[in-house]
Amino acid sequence: MTTPCKADVILVLEGTYPYVRGGVSSWVHQLICGLPNVTFELVFLGGIASQYGPVQYQLPDNVTGLQVYYLMDPEDEEEDFDLSRYETDAKKAPMFENWRELLGYFSDSSKPLPESLVTFLFEQVGKDDGFSLDDFRYTKASWQILTEFYQRYCDDVSFPDFFWTYRNLFKPLFVIARIARKVEKARLVHSVSTGYAGLLGAGLSAMQNVPYIISEHGIYTKERKIDLIQADWISEEKQDIGIDLHADMGFIRRLWIRFFEQLGRTSYQQANVITSLYEGNRARQLRDGAPAEKTQIIPNGINLARFGPALAARQAEVQPVVGLIGRVVPIKDIKTFIRAIKEAQYQVPEIQGWIVGPMEEDPDYVLECELLVESLDLKQQIHFLGMQNVAEILPQLKAVALTSISEAQPLVLLEAMAAGVPVLATDVGSCREMILGDSEADRQSGEAGHLASIASPGETAQAMVRLLTDEAHWLQLQAVGLERVRKFYDEQLMFARYQRIYEETMLWQE
Repeated sequence: MTTPCKADVILVLEGTYPYVRGGVSSWVHQLICGLPNVTFELVFLGGIASQYGPVQYQLPDNVTGLQVYYLMDPEDEEEDFDLSRYETDAKKAPMFENWRELLGYFSDSSKPLPESLVTFLFEQVGKDDGFSLDDFRYTKASWQILTEFYQRYCDDVSFPDFFWTYRNLFKPLFVIARIARKVEKARLVHSVSTGYAGLLGAGLSAMQNVPYIISEHGIYTKERKIDLIQADWISEEKQDIGIDLHADMGFIRRLWIRFFEQLGRTSYQQANVITSLYEGNRARQLRDGAPAEKTQIIPNGINLARFGPALAARQAEVQPVVGLIGRVVPIKDIKTFIRAIKEAQYQVPEIQGWIVGPMEEDPDYVLECELLVESLDLKQQIHFLGMQNVAEILPQLKAVALTSISEAQPLVLLEAMAAGVPVLATDVGSCREMILGDSEADRQSGEAGHLASIASPGETAQAMVRLLTDEAHWLQLQAVGLERVRKFYDEQLMFARYQRIYEETMLWQE
Protein backbone atom coordinates (compact mmCIF):
# COMPACT_ATOMS: atom_id res chain seq x y z
CA MET A 1 0.00 0.00 0.00
CA THR A 2 1.37 3.44 -0.97
CA THR A 3 1.51 6.02 1.82
CA PRO A 4 -0.27 9.22 0.75
CA CYS A 5 1.98 12.25 0.30
CA LYS A 6 1.63 15.26 2.58
CA ALA A 7 1.72 17.59 -0.44
CA ASP A 8 1.82 17.45 -4.21
CA VAL A 9 4.91 19.64 -4.49
CA ILE A 10 7.91 20.29 -2.26
CA LEU A 11 8.89 23.87 -3.13
CA VAL A 12 12.54 24.53 -2.21
CA LEU A 13 13.35 28.20 -1.64
CA GLU A 14 16.73 29.76 -0.90
CA GLY A 15 16.73 33.16 0.81
CA THR A 16 13.46 34.29 -0.75
CA TYR A 17 9.79 33.49 -0.08
CA PRO A 18 8.18 33.89 2.39
CA TYR A 19 10.74 35.90 4.40
CA VAL A 20 12.11 38.33 1.79
CA ARG A 21 10.06 40.48 -0.55
CA GLY A 22 11.16 40.84 -4.16
CA GLY A 23 10.52 39.65 -7.69
CA VAL A 24 11.19 35.95 -7.07
CA SER A 25 9.10 35.91 -3.90
CA SER A 26 6.23 37.67 -5.66
CA TRP A 27 6.39 35.06 -8.42
CA VAL A 28 6.33 32.18 -5.92
CA HIS A 29 3.29 33.64 -4.16
CA GLN A 30 1.62 34.23 -7.51
CA LEU A 31 2.26 30.63 -8.62
CA ILE A 32 0.91 29.10 -5.40
CA CYS A 33 -2.22 31.27 -5.51
CA GLY A 34 -2.69 30.60 -9.22
CA LEU A 35 -2.74 26.80 -8.77
CA PRO A 36 -5.23 26.37 -5.89
CA ASN A 37 -5.75 22.67 -6.64
CA VAL A 38 -2.05 21.92 -6.12
CA THR A 39 -0.75 21.59 -2.55
CA PHE A 40 2.71 22.90 -1.66
CA GLU A 41 5.06 22.10 1.21
CA LEU A 42 7.56 24.97 1.53
CA VAL A 43 11.18 24.26 2.47
CA PHE A 44 13.09 27.49 3.15
CA LEU A 45 16.90 27.62 3.30
CA GLY A 46 18.68 30.58 4.86
CA GLY A 47 22.17 31.39 6.09
CA ILE A 48 21.60 32.26 9.76
CA ALA A 49 18.34 33.07 11.52
CA SER A 50 19.36 36.63 12.42
CA GLN A 51 19.38 37.57 8.72
CA TYR A 52 15.61 37.18 8.47
CA GLY A 53 12.63 38.82 10.11
CA PRO A 54 9.02 37.68 10.21
CA VAL A 55 7.14 36.04 7.35
CA GLN A 56 6.29 38.72 4.77
CA TYR A 57 3.38 36.98 3.01
CA GLN A 58 0.07 35.50 4.07
CA LEU A 59 0.53 31.85 3.17
CA PRO A 60 -2.30 30.58 0.90
CA ASP A 61 -4.60 27.77 2.02
CA ASN A 62 -2.96 25.28 -0.36
CA VAL A 63 0.34 25.52 1.55
CA THR A 64 0.51 22.44 3.78
CA GLY A 65 3.46 23.63 5.84
CA LEU A 66 6.62 25.73 6.08
CA GLN A 67 9.91 24.11 7.08
CA VAL A 68 12.76 26.50 7.87
CA TYR A 69 16.43 25.51 7.94
CA TYR A 70 19.65 27.50 8.28
CA LEU A 71 22.84 26.27 6.64
CA MET A 72 25.09 27.90 9.24
CA ASP A 73 23.33 26.14 12.11
CA PRO A 74 24.69 27.24 15.53
CA GLU A 75 24.13 23.68 16.76
CA ASP A 76 27.04 22.63 14.55
CA GLU A 77 29.55 25.07 16.03
CA GLU A 78 32.97 23.65 16.87
CA GLU A 79 33.25 21.76 20.15
CA ASP A 80 36.32 21.22 22.31
CA PHE A 81 38.59 18.75 20.56
CA ASP A 82 38.28 15.16 21.73
CA LEU A 83 41.37 13.10 20.91
CA SER A 84 39.31 9.91 20.88
CA ARG A 85 37.67 11.09 17.66
CA TYR A 86 41.02 11.37 15.85
CA GLU A 87 41.39 7.70 14.95
CA THR A 88 39.13 6.41 12.17
CA ASP A 89 36.90 3.38 12.48
CA ALA A 90 38.23 0.91 9.89
CA LYS A 91 34.67 0.10 8.83
CA LYS A 92 34.33 3.71 7.67
CA ALA A 93 37.29 3.59 5.28
CA PRO A 94 35.03 3.36 2.17
CA MET A 95 33.23 6.52 3.32
CA PHE A 96 36.48 8.47 3.33
CA GLU A 97 37.32 7.23 -0.14
CA ASN A 98 33.90 8.39 -1.33
CA TRP A 99 34.55 11.78 0.25
CA ARG A 100 37.93 11.99 -1.48
CA GLU A 101 36.27 11.20 -4.82
CA LEU A 102 33.50 13.74 -4.20
CA LEU A 103 36.07 16.49 -3.57
CA GLY A 104 37.56 15.78 -6.98
CA TYR A 105 34.30 16.76 -8.63
CA PHE A 106 34.30 20.07 -6.77
CA SER A 107 37.88 20.84 -7.80
CA ASP A 108 37.02 20.03 -11.43
CA SER A 109 33.39 21.02 -11.97
CA SER A 110 33.21 20.13 -15.66
CA LYS A 111 31.05 17.05 -14.96
CA PRO A 112 28.17 16.58 -12.50
CA LEU A 113 28.38 14.24 -9.54
CA PRO A 114 27.72 10.66 -10.66
CA GLU A 115 24.74 8.83 -9.23
CA SER A 116 26.92 6.85 -6.82
CA LEU A 117 28.22 10.04 -5.17
CA VAL A 118 24.77 11.63 -5.06
CA THR A 119 23.64 8.50 -3.20
CA PHE A 120 26.64 8.72 -0.86
CA LEU A 121 26.01 12.41 -0.19
CA PHE A 122 22.37 12.06 0.74
CA GLU A 123 22.42 8.63 2.38
CA GLN A 124 25.71 8.76 4.32
CA VAL A 125 27.01 12.31 4.74
CA GLY A 126 26.07 13.85 8.08
CA LYS A 127 25.04 10.54 9.68
CA ASP A 128 26.74 9.29 12.84
CA ASP A 129 27.05 5.80 11.37
CA GLY A 130 28.00 7.20 7.95
CA PHE A 131 30.40 10.06 7.15
CA SER A 132 29.62 12.34 10.08
CA LEU A 133 30.48 15.97 10.66
CA ASP A 134 32.93 14.79 13.34
CA ASP A 135 34.54 12.50 10.76
CA PHE A 136 34.94 15.51 8.49
CA ARG A 137 36.33 17.82 11.17
CA TYR A 138 38.38 15.71 13.55
CA THR A 139 39.68 12.42 12.13
CA LYS A 140 43.18 11.60 10.98
CA ALA A 141 41.86 10.21 7.68
CA SER A 142 39.99 13.44 6.95
CA TRP A 143 43.11 15.45 7.80
CA GLN A 144 45.10 13.40 5.30
CA ILE A 145 42.50 14.06 2.60
CA LEU A 146 42.55 17.77 3.38
CA THR A 147 46.35 18.06 3.27
CA GLU A 148 46.56 16.01 0.06
CA PHE A 149 43.99 18.33 -1.52
CA TYR A 150 46.02 21.36 -0.44
CA GLN A 151 49.31 19.97 -1.73
CA ARG A 152 47.79 18.95 -5.05
CA TYR A 153 45.85 22.09 -5.93
CA CYS A 154 47.06 25.05 -3.85
CA ASP A 155 50.07 27.05 -4.93
CA ASP A 156 49.12 30.60 -4.03
CA VAL A 157 47.40 30.50 -0.65
CA SER A 158 48.46 29.93 2.94
CA PHE A 159 47.40 26.73 4.65
CA PRO A 160 45.32 28.53 7.33
CA ASP A 161 43.34 30.37 4.63
CA PHE A 162 42.78 27.12 2.78
CA PHE A 163 41.84 25.22 5.96
CA TRP A 164 39.03 27.58 6.95
CA THR A 165 37.82 27.91 3.37
CA TYR A 166 37.61 24.11 3.15
CA ARG A 167 35.65 23.92 6.41
CA ASN A 168 33.22 26.70 5.48
CA LEU A 169 32.77 25.56 1.89
CA PHE A 170 31.87 21.93 2.51
CA LYS A 171 30.12 22.07 5.88
CA PRO A 172 26.75 23.08 4.29
CA LEU A 173 26.74 19.77 2.41
CA PHE A 174 26.34 18.01 5.75
CA VAL A 175 23.45 20.28 6.72
CA ILE A 176 21.71 19.82 3.36
CA ALA A 177 22.06 16.04 3.52
CA ARG A 178 20.49 15.98 6.99
CA ILE A 179 17.64 18.22 5.85
CA ALA A 180 16.93 15.94 2.89
CA ARG A 181 16.44 13.00 5.24
CA LYS A 182 13.88 14.95 7.30
CA VAL A 183 11.56 16.17 4.53
CA GLU A 184 8.49 14.01 3.93
CA LYS A 185 7.88 12.66 0.46
CA ALA A 186 5.78 14.58 -2.06
CA ARG A 187 4.75 13.77 -5.62
CA LEU A 188 7.43 16.03 -7.07
CA VAL A 189 10.12 18.53 -6.06
CA HIS A 190 10.35 22.06 -7.47
CA SER A 191 13.31 24.35 -6.73
CA VAL A 192 13.31 28.03 -7.65
CA SER A 193 17.10 28.11 -8.17
CA THR A 194 20.14 25.89 -8.37
CA GLY A 195 22.73 26.50 -5.63
CA TYR A 196 22.04 25.04 -2.20
CA ALA A 197 18.30 24.84 -2.92
CA GLY A 198 19.01 23.11 -6.21
CA LEU A 199 21.26 20.54 -4.55
CA LEU A 200 18.65 19.86 -1.87
CA GLY A 201 16.04 19.45 -4.59
CA ALA A 202 18.30 17.01 -6.43
CA GLY A 203 18.80 15.01 -3.25
CA LEU A 204 15.10 14.90 -2.42
CA SER A 205 14.34 13.77 -5.95
CA ALA A 206 16.97 11.02 -5.82
CA MET A 207 16.06 9.77 -2.33
CA GLN A 208 12.29 9.89 -2.83
CA ASN A 209 12.40 8.75 -6.47
CA VAL A 210 10.15 11.60 -7.60
CA PRO A 211 10.42 14.07 -10.52
CA TYR A 212 12.35 17.30 -10.11
CA ILE A 213 11.72 20.72 -11.68
CA ILE A 214 14.07 23.72 -11.58
CA SER A 215 12.78 27.22 -12.38
CA GLU A 216 15.39 29.98 -12.60
CA HIS A 217 14.70 33.70 -12.80
CA GLY A 218 18.26 34.92 -12.61
CA ILE A 219 20.92 32.29 -13.31
CA TYR A 220 22.23 31.34 -9.87
CA THR A 221 25.67 30.12 -10.95
CA LYS A 222 26.33 33.28 -12.94
CA GLU A 223 25.18 35.51 -10.08
CA ARG A 224 27.41 33.72 -7.56
CA LYS A 225 30.39 34.06 -9.92
CA ILE A 226 29.83 37.81 -10.09
CA ASP A 227 29.50 38.00 -6.29
CA LEU A 228 32.67 35.98 -5.75
CA ILE A 229 34.75 37.92 -8.27
CA GLN A 230 33.79 41.13 -6.47
CA ALA A 231 34.09 39.68 -2.95
CA ASP A 232 36.43 41.56 -0.61
CA TRP A 233 36.48 38.81 2.03
CA ILE A 234 38.63 36.59 -0.20
CA SER A 235 42.22 37.55 0.63
CA GLU A 236 43.82 37.84 -2.79
CA GLU A 237 44.31 40.45 -5.46
CA LYS A 238 41.25 40.74 -7.70
CA GLN A 239 41.59 40.88 -11.47
CA ASP A 240 39.37 42.38 -14.14
CA ILE A 241 38.36 38.99 -15.49
CA GLY A 242 34.68 39.03 -16.38
CA ILE A 243 32.63 36.13 -15.02
CA ASP A 244 34.66 33.18 -16.27
CA LEU A 245 37.55 31.38 -14.60
CA HIS A 246 40.92 32.84 -15.46
CA ALA A 247 44.49 31.71 -14.95
CA ASP A 248 45.25 34.80 -12.85
CA MET A 249 42.37 34.13 -10.45
CA GLY A 250 43.54 32.89 -7.05
CA PHE A 251 42.83 29.34 -5.91
CA ILE A 252 40.38 30.26 -3.13
CA ARG A 253 38.21 32.26 -5.51
CA ARG A 254 38.36 29.49 -8.13
CA LEU A 255 37.41 26.89 -5.53
CA TRP A 256 34.32 28.81 -4.43
CA ILE A 257 33.26 29.33 -8.04
CA ARG A 258 33.75 25.67 -8.94
CA PHE A 259 31.77 24.69 -5.86
CA PHE A 260 28.72 26.60 -7.11
CA GLU A 261 29.30 25.38 -10.66
CA GLN A 262 29.12 21.82 -9.36
CA LEU A 263 25.93 22.52 -7.40
CA GLY A 264 24.41 23.81 -10.64
CA ARG A 265 25.57 20.90 -12.81
CA THR A 266 24.36 18.29 -10.36
CA SER A 267 21.01 20.07 -9.99
CA TYR A 268 20.56 20.20 -13.76
CA GLN A 269 21.58 16.55 -14.15
CA GLN A 270 18.97 15.33 -11.66
CA ALA A 271 16.16 17.57 -12.96
CA ASN A 272 13.44 16.38 -15.30
CA VAL A 273 12.41 19.87 -16.44
CA ILE A 274 14.43 23.11 -16.32
CA THR A 275 12.64 26.38 -17.01
CA SER A 276 13.91 29.89 -17.65
CA LEU A 277 12.21 33.18 -18.43
CA TYR A 278 13.73 33.95 -21.83
CA GLU A 279 16.15 32.64 -24.44
CA GLY A 280 19.21 34.46 -23.08
CA ASN A 281 18.90 32.72 -19.73
CA ARG A 282 18.21 29.37 -21.37
CA ALA A 283 21.45 29.76 -23.34
CA ARG A 284 23.29 30.43 -20.09
CA GLN A 285 21.77 27.31 -18.52
CA LEU A 286 23.01 25.24 -21.46
CA ARG A 287 26.48 26.71 -21.04
CA ASP A 288 26.42 25.82 -17.33
CA GLY A 289 25.55 22.19 -18.01
CA ALA A 290 21.78 21.93 -18.46
CA PRO A 291 20.82 19.23 -21.00
CA ALA A 292 19.05 21.00 -23.87
CA GLU A 293 16.19 18.49 -24.03
CA LYS A 294 15.20 19.31 -20.44
CA THR A 295 14.98 23.08 -20.92
CA GLN A 296 12.01 25.24 -21.83
CA ILE A 297 11.04 28.89 -21.62
CA ILE A 298 8.06 30.05 -19.55
CA PRO A 299 7.81 33.85 -19.36
CA ASN A 300 6.44 35.65 -16.35
CA GLY A 301 2.81 36.63 -16.42
CA ILE A 302 0.73 39.20 -14.58
CA ASN A 303 -2.86 39.53 -13.42
CA LEU A 304 -4.25 41.73 -16.17
CA ALA A 305 -7.54 42.25 -14.34
CA ARG A 306 -5.69 43.83 -11.42
CA PHE A 307 -4.37 46.59 -13.66
CA GLY A 308 -7.58 47.21 -15.62
CA PRO A 309 -8.79 49.76 -13.03
CA ALA A 310 -5.36 51.43 -13.12
CA LEU A 311 -5.70 51.88 -16.88
CA ALA A 312 -9.26 53.18 -16.53
CA ALA A 313 -8.18 55.60 -13.78
CA ARG A 314 -5.66 57.42 -15.97
CA GLN A 315 -6.53 61.04 -16.54
CA ALA A 316 -6.21 62.65 -19.96
CA GLU A 317 -3.48 64.86 -18.55
CA VAL A 318 -0.86 63.30 -16.27
CA GLN A 319 1.87 65.26 -14.54
CA PRO A 320 5.45 64.67 -15.81
CA VAL A 321 6.27 62.06 -13.18
CA VAL A 322 8.74 59.26 -13.89
CA GLY A 323 8.55 56.38 -11.43
CA LEU A 324 11.16 53.81 -10.52
CA ILE A 325 9.43 50.87 -8.86
CA GLY A 326 11.86 48.57 -7.08
CA ARG A 327 14.00 47.97 -4.03
CA VAL A 328 16.45 50.71 -3.09
CA VAL A 329 19.56 48.56 -3.46
CA PRO A 330 22.74 48.87 -5.57
CA ILE A 331 21.69 46.34 -8.23
CA LYS A 332 18.76 48.64 -9.12
CA ASP A 333 21.25 51.50 -9.66
CA ILE A 334 18.98 54.14 -8.14
CA LYS A 335 21.81 56.67 -8.48
CA THR A 336 21.64 56.58 -12.28
CA PHE A 337 17.90 57.30 -12.05
CA ILE A 338 18.60 60.27 -9.77
CA ARG A 339 21.29 61.66 -12.08
CA ALA A 340 19.03 61.17 -15.11
CA ILE A 341 16.26 63.19 -13.44
CA LYS A 342 18.78 65.99 -12.92
CA GLU A 343 19.80 65.99 -16.59
CA ALA A 344 16.21 65.78 -17.82
CA GLN A 345 15.27 68.70 -15.58
CA TYR A 346 17.14 71.08 -17.86
CA GLN A 347 14.61 70.35 -20.64
CA VAL A 348 11.58 69.50 -18.49
CA PRO A 349 11.87 71.77 -15.42
CA GLU A 350 8.68 70.42 -13.83
CA ILE A 351 9.84 66.76 -13.93
CA GLN A 352 9.28 64.63 -10.83
CA GLY A 353 11.00 61.36 -9.93
CA TRP A 354 9.23 58.93 -7.61
CA ILE A 355 11.18 56.03 -6.11
CA VAL A 356 8.67 53.41 -5.03
CA GLY A 357 9.81 50.33 -3.14
CA PRO A 358 11.19 48.92 0.12
CA MET A 359 14.09 50.78 1.70
CA GLU A 360 15.08 48.54 4.62
CA GLU A 361 17.35 46.06 2.81
CA ASP A 362 20.44 48.29 2.49
CA PRO A 363 20.22 51.38 4.75
CA ASP A 364 23.72 52.55 3.80
CA TYR A 365 22.80 52.64 0.12
CA VAL A 366 19.54 54.44 0.90
CA LEU A 367 21.53 57.10 2.74
CA GLU A 368 23.93 57.45 -0.21
CA CYS A 369 20.96 57.99 -2.54
CA GLU A 370 19.40 60.56 -0.23
CA LEU A 371 22.70 62.43 0.00
CA LEU A 372 23.00 62.38 -3.80
CA VAL A 373 19.51 63.88 -4.11
CA GLU A 374 20.52 66.62 -1.69
CA SER A 375 23.85 67.31 -3.41
CA LEU A 376 22.10 67.67 -6.79
CA ASP A 377 19.51 70.01 -5.28
CA LEU A 378 16.64 67.66 -6.18
CA LYS A 379 14.79 67.43 -2.87
CA GLN A 380 11.73 69.06 -4.45
CA GLN A 381 11.85 66.81 -7.51
CA ILE A 382 12.68 63.33 -6.17
CA HIS A 383 10.59 61.57 -3.54
CA PHE A 384 11.19 58.24 -1.78
CA LEU A 385 7.72 56.75 -1.26
CA GLY A 386 8.62 53.34 0.20
CA MET A 387 6.27 50.40 -0.32
CA GLN A 388 3.05 51.35 -2.10
CA ASN A 389 0.19 49.66 -3.91
CA VAL A 390 1.66 49.59 -7.42
CA ALA A 391 -1.77 49.48 -9.09
CA GLU A 392 -2.65 52.75 -7.33
CA ILE A 393 0.66 54.44 -8.16
CA LEU A 394 0.78 53.63 -11.88
CA PRO A 395 -2.11 55.90 -13.00
CA GLN A 396 -0.18 58.84 -11.55
CA LEU A 397 2.94 58.17 -13.63
CA LYS A 398 3.74 59.39 -17.11
CA ALA A 399 6.50 56.77 -17.48
CA VAL A 400 8.17 53.95 -15.57
CA ALA A 401 11.97 53.71 -15.56
CA LEU A 402 14.17 50.79 -14.58
CA THR A 403 17.91 51.52 -14.33
CA SER A 404 19.03 48.14 -12.98
CA ILE A 405 22.45 46.70 -13.77
CA SER A 406 20.96 43.19 -13.70
CA GLU A 407 17.44 41.81 -14.15
CA ALA A 408 15.79 38.66 -15.44
CA GLN A 409 12.26 39.49 -16.56
CA PRO A 410 11.07 42.33 -14.32
CA LEU A 411 7.36 42.17 -13.54
CA VAL A 412 7.19 45.91 -13.02
CA LEU A 413 7.61 46.52 -16.76
CA LEU A 414 4.70 44.20 -17.53
CA GLU A 415 2.57 45.83 -14.84
CA ALA A 416 3.31 49.28 -16.24
CA MET A 417 2.37 48.19 -19.77
CA ALA A 418 -0.88 46.67 -18.50
CA ALA A 419 -1.71 49.96 -16.80
CA GLY A 420 -1.01 51.90 -20.00
CA VAL A 421 2.32 53.39 -18.90
CA PRO A 422 5.21 53.38 -21.40
CA VAL A 423 8.51 52.13 -20.01
CA LEU A 424 12.21 52.85 -20.10
CA ALA A 425 14.74 50.20 -19.05
CA THR A 426 18.39 49.30 -19.23
CA ASP A 427 19.26 46.66 -21.81
CA VAL A 428 19.57 43.80 -19.33
CA GLY A 429 17.89 40.41 -18.99
CA SER A 430 14.80 40.16 -21.16
CA CYS A 431 14.01 43.89 -21.10
CA ARG A 432 14.85 44.09 -24.82
CA GLU A 433 12.35 41.34 -25.69
CA MET A 434 9.67 42.87 -23.50
CA ILE A 435 10.07 46.35 -24.96
CA LEU A 436 10.93 45.59 -28.60
CA GLY A 437 9.26 42.18 -29.01
CA ASP A 438 10.40 38.58 -28.60
CA SER A 439 9.58 37.10 -32.02
CA GLU A 440 9.67 38.51 -35.54
CA ALA A 441 5.88 38.77 -35.59
CA ASP A 442 5.90 40.45 -32.19
CA ARG A 443 8.56 42.95 -33.26
CA GLN A 444 6.39 43.98 -36.19
CA SER A 445 3.96 45.46 -33.66
CA GLY A 446 6.52 48.06 -32.67
CA GLU A 447 8.13 49.33 -29.49
CA ALA A 448 6.55 49.61 -26.05
CA GLY A 449 9.23 51.91 -24.66
CA HIS A 450 12.91 52.79 -24.71
CA LEU A 451 16.17 51.00 -23.90
CA ALA A 452 19.27 52.62 -22.41
CA SER A 453 22.77 51.42 -21.64
CA ILE A 454 23.71 50.43 -18.11
CA ALA A 455 24.84 53.32 -15.87
CA SER A 456 24.05 55.92 -18.54
CA PRO A 457 22.26 58.94 -17.03
CA GLY A 458 22.52 60.81 -20.33
CA GLU A 459 20.75 58.15 -22.43
CA THR A 460 18.20 57.63 -19.68
CA ALA A 461 17.50 61.36 -19.47
CA GLN A 462 17.03 61.65 -23.25
CA ALA A 463 14.46 58.86 -23.18
CA MET A 464 12.69 60.48 -20.23
CA VAL A 465 12.45 63.79 -22.07
CA ARG A 466 10.92 62.21 -25.16
CA LEU A 467 8.41 60.23 -23.09
CA LEU A 468 7.37 63.40 -21.29
CA THR A 469 7.20 65.75 -24.27
CA ASP A 470 6.18 63.78 -27.39
CA GLU A 471 2.51 62.91 -26.85
CA ALA A 472 2.00 61.13 -30.20
CA HIS A 473 5.02 58.94 -29.53
CA TRP A 474 3.78 58.27 -25.99
CA LEU A 475 0.37 57.12 -27.25
CA GLN A 476 1.97 54.80 -29.80
CA LEU A 477 4.15 53.19 -27.11
CA GLN A 478 1.15 52.80 -24.84
CA ALA A 479 -0.87 50.99 -27.52
CA VAL A 480 1.96 48.57 -28.33
CA GLY A 481 2.59 47.83 -24.66
CA LEU A 482 -1.07 47.06 -24.00
CA GLU A 483 -1.25 44.70 -26.97
CA ARG A 484 2.00 42.91 -26.10
CA VAL A 485 1.24 42.28 -22.45
CA ARG A 486 -2.28 41.03 -23.19
CA LYS A 487 -1.09 38.68 -25.91
CA PHE A 488 2.05 37.19 -24.36
CA TYR A 489 2.24 37.92 -20.63
CA ASP A 490 -1.14 37.01 -19.14
CA GLU A 491 -0.55 35.07 -15.92
CA GLN A 492 -3.17 32.51 -16.98
CA LEU A 493 -0.76 31.38 -19.71
CA MET A 494 1.97 30.89 -17.11
CA PHE A 495 -0.35 28.99 -14.74
CA ALA A 496 -1.48 26.68 -17.55
CA ARG A 497 2.11 25.86 -18.49
CA TYR A 498 3.12 24.98 -14.95
CA GLN A 499 -0.09 23.04 -14.38
CA ARG A 500 0.75 20.98 -17.47
CA ILE A 501 4.35 20.40 -16.33
CA TYR A 502 3.18 19.29 -12.89
CA GLU A 503 0.59 16.92 -14.32
CA GLU A 504 2.95 15.43 -16.90
CA THR A 505 5.86 14.93 -14.49
CA MET A 506 3.63 13.41 -11.83
CA LEU A 507 2.37 10.93 -14.43
CA TRP A 508 5.93 9.84 -15.22
CA GLN A 509 6.27 8.17 -11.82
CA GLU A 510 2.86 6.45 -11.86
